[in-house]
Amino acid sequence: MKIVADQNMPLVQELFAPYGQVYLLPGREITAADVADADVLLIRSVTEVNRQLLENSKVTFVGSATIGTDHIDTDYLQSANITFAHAPGCNAEAVVQYDLSVMCRLVPDWQSKTVGIVGCGNVGGRLYKKLRDLGVSCRVYDPFLAADSNADLVSFDELISRSDIICLHTPITKVGAFPTHHMFNSEVLSKIKPGALLLNAGRGTVIDNKALLAHLRADAPLQVALDVWEPEPQLDLNLMALVEMATPHIAGYSLEGKTNGTQMVFDAFLRFLGEKSESCNEPTDEFQVLGDLDTLGEAILASYDVAEDDQRMRDALANLTGPEAVGLAFDQLRKSYPVRREFSYYSVSTEDSNVRLLGFRS
Repeated sequence: MKIVADQNMPLVQELFAPYGQVYLLPGREITAADVADADVLLIRSVTEVNRQLLENSKVTFVGSATIGTDHIDTDYLQSANITFAHAPGCNAEAVVQYDLSVMCRLVPDWQSKTVGIVGCGNVGGRLYKKLRDLGVSCRVYDPFLAADSNADLVSFDELISRSDIICLHTPITKVGAFPTHHMFNSEVLSKIKPGALLLNAGRGTVIDNKALLAHLRADAPLQVALDVWEPEPQLDLNLMALVEMATPHIAGYSLEGKTNGTQMVFDAFLRFLGEKSESCNEPTDEFQVLGDLDTLGEAILASYDVAEDDQRMRDALANLTGPEAVGLAFDQLRKSYPVRREFSYYSVSTEDSNVRLLGFRS
């Protein structure tokens, strides 16, 4: 069995090698020629999987170690009788950790603010639960939730005009009753509450980045944190210079999140083969003590400080010219991303009992 895999998927050799020859390739560079005689394709969000890639291949199983599927033509896979699996929720905890770190850096009194969440699925739903557990005022916009399923559901216009912090966690859709592509255009950006923080750790094209650039150039009273961009990886350095926090699509890049994604795809692969999964990704008693910390915010930033990723990105992309150089540097930041652990890995000594609500040990 020939298995073509994104070289940045952790554990892919260890898990899949017993079932065939694993060929590791850069995700953005996987071509139809690479998969022509492959049986299995394992990818992440940077690989577009469609008819052009697979039509003349032998591939019968595609696994994506991602929450989202907007890079996958699922209709084509179904029509071609190709089994598909992904990893919903695999890195949700990591993205929530990212969001909270951004809030701590840019809105230190975030616990007394109103947080608007656009999209309340795997990530947005987890963020919402943690914020509500902490007593934070929330507003939620998700047209796919039943009206009586969440007491904080509001209209889109109410959310953007009355939230102090807006977190975006929607998939990308261009059709249907509620398309999300360029959901935040120039008109919507102009309606956001003055002084608010707009935080996108979901999908880059939910925000019209050209409209955002024009909005910020006009000195709009808006803070912006972007982990995802339009386009990617060749983002606009002019936009990066104007946002308060810039990172290279790493919100979900915790060790736990990445290994969860590969494990979930492997479990689906075993089911495809008719075999039983024996997970190698069980929780352990390993942890790190962070020491005495006075506040919840200090604990969050001690576990993960997004400002370090922001500085790394600005240093790496400074003085680059041309989209190719920017794209290569962006992808290298992702490939060489340092090990990051989630809240549950850390034990915190503090009088603030709220740390346990986020998953810290204490």
